[in-house]
Amino acid sequence: MRRWEVLAAIAAARVVGIVREASGEAAVATAGDLLDGGLRVVEVALTTPDGLDAVREVARAAGDGAVVGAGTVLDPETARLAVLAGARFLVAPALDPSVGAVAHRHGAAWVPGVQTPTEIVTALSAGADAIKLFPASATTPASMRDVLAALPQAPLIPTGGLGIDDVPAWLEAGAVAVGLGSALSRGGPATARALLARLAA
Repeated sequence: MRRWEVLAAIAAARVVGIVREASGEAAVATAGDLLDGGLRVVEVALTTPDGLDAVREVARAAGDGAVVGAGTVLDPETARLAVLAGARFLVAPALDPSVGAVAHRHGAAWVPGVQTPTEIVTALSAGADAIKLFPASATTPASMRDVLAALPQAPLIPTGGLGIDDVPAWLEAGAVAVGLGSALSRGGPATARALLARLAA
């Protein structure tokens, strides 16, 4: 899967399910629940113990039916290991172009985290495939809309502190997709199904 195909899959899914658990085994189970609920894009945070093993197992189980990424990728060494484990996109809470260089060298998409318009432009210049607006709880859909009026080319994915009911407003404001963590993952397959049905309505 090429980088543009990864971004297209994220845009089509409109929701990135973020899995952050106390163990790799729990992360695999939670990711499985999200996939069973119909989610097609899942990110396993590497703050999870044995997170790389979890990425590998989730990617193997998902096959071609979903896109699996790794989150909280903070350095080039971890970036390479994540791609080798099967991650097709790498997400971070901050902007480090060296992580993006490794991701691109190995064919993975890079989604760094930023907060300000200056950081958004810097991320675009550094080759970001999409941009994690983080933490989204520190801003609003209206303020993101204002930023996109000036930077309509920025593929933003607001993430951090958002709930299920927040998703439609962010998408309507122009987000490519929305990242959801515990608000989605704690609900099991039924919560994922209900959200996807709501977005399809």
